[in-house]
Amino acid sequence: MGRIRKLQAKKTNPNLVGLIDRLLEISVKNEAKIWRDVAEMLSKSRRNQAEVNVSKLEKYLKDGEVAVVPGKVLGTGKVERPLKVAAFGFSEMARKKIETAGGKCMDILQLANENPKGSGLRIIR
Repeated sequence: MGRIRKLQAKKTNPNLVGLIDRLLEISVKNEAKIWRDVAEMLSKSRRNQAEVNVSKLEKYLKDGEVAVVPGKVLGTGKVERPLKVAAFGFSEMARKKIETAGGKCMDILQLANENPKGSGLRIIR
């Protein structure tokens, strides 16, 4: 945890710093390692954060799973089935494609509050 705190100290976005703090709290409280892993990925430099196209989500996400993207979802590709995706950010096109297909876009903290144990999640980066 000390390593995450050091990385987090360099972050200037107060929303991101708050999200990382809250994910670490949820991880410890619920013994859910997945939220600590997501917090660690978000604390990396912006250049190393995930940028995932919707085509990758369509390809790797199984039915019933929820994707967690510790970064931004981009709109390249097709979405032909409803996907449930939580990310730090969405491009307008990605949000439109996911919601048009009957899916749901949410922020990571919203998902962490709904599913504190982290069951049925898949980190995609």
